Amino acid sequence: MNRNTRARGIAAAAALLTAAALAVTGCSTGSGGDKPADGDSSAVEMPTVRFGYIADFNGASLLAIADDQDLWEKAGLEVETPVFTNGPLQIQALGTNDLDFGYIGPGAMWLPASGQAEVAAINSLGNADRVIAQNGITSIKDLKGKKVAVPEGTSGDMILTMALRSAGMTIDDVEKVAMDPSTVVAAFSSKQVDAAGIWYPLINTIEQQVPDLEILAENEDFSEDVAFPSAFVANPKFTKEHPEATEKVLGVLREAMDYRAENIDDTVELTAKMLKADAKGFAADAENAKYLSSSELDELTEDGTVAAWLTSLNEYFVSAGKLEDATDASTYYLGDAFVAAGK
Repeated sequence: MNRNTRARGIAAAAALLTAAALAVTGCSTGSGGDKPADGDSSAVEMPTVRFGYIADFNGASLLAIADDQDLWEKAGLEVETPVFTNGPLQIQALGTNDLDFGYIGPGAMWLPASGQAEVAAINSLGNADRVIAQNGITSIKDLKGKKVAVPEGTSGDMILTMALRSAGMTIDDVEKVAMDPSTVVAAFSSKQVDAAGIWYPLINTIEQQVPDLEILAENEDFSEDVAFPSAFVANPKFTKEHPEATEKVLGVLREAMDYRAENIDDTVELTAKMLKADAKGFAADAENAKYLSSSELDELTEDGTVAAWLTSLNEYFVSAGKLEDATDASTYYLGDAFVAAGK
């Protein structure tokens, strides 16, 4: 600053006086939590919420509803929605404080279980994952020694591991090639790999190039042993420092959940509009999952069902070498906060 410039000196003095006034009155600047000034319950400065998503129906549908119906604005929130290709990348962004909320599939659920994030809300129960193979490979055992593409740490990775185990095999019995989802599509379509652990609607895209592909395994094959919930995850630092903003985010998710549960076809169109994509693929995506209302999730949370889902996943992750111990879901699932947001 040029200290000889009178105007700038006046501005600096004004800034100091303002800062002193804030210190005396205790006004929140957003960095110290969502606490109102004394005697003014409305004087809460909400932080800008950074909410990540994946550009498919499960990952984006609630955000599409929130955008279409101005739910964020009605809740008094400003939201940024960066797009990611998978869940683990969002967990990384949460860990570096570059993201406040995000979306993950069941294959990445071991990351919050290991303390890297919190599960803010369950999004859906999935049945979109498949182990697919090139024509002529008709069983999981036929994959021995074959090149199998999979997005690391995703539900595609999970379904592959489960399928191999069901056939008495391990990941060491195949040549696993880690790829991001779009690369899996390209590699399988061009027959650079023999098989893949991947999901709909990406499989729809693959089928356009490889219509005679084989489906070797799917979620339903293992439904008696484990559920496949996708979820919204949160940065623990954010939820601790901004409890009111967190409650508002959960309230928006609840309202969007209820709309989706009652208006699935319209939600498909809204998601396609948001992502500027063909609604047909999202319709197929929607057919491969179960979408619950907020009241249904309340009941499943309070009776312990959601915790049981997460526990069964943790037991799988222990056996798969992702976790050392089956973490208690209550340590990272914000079930009480989700239910409270509806009251």
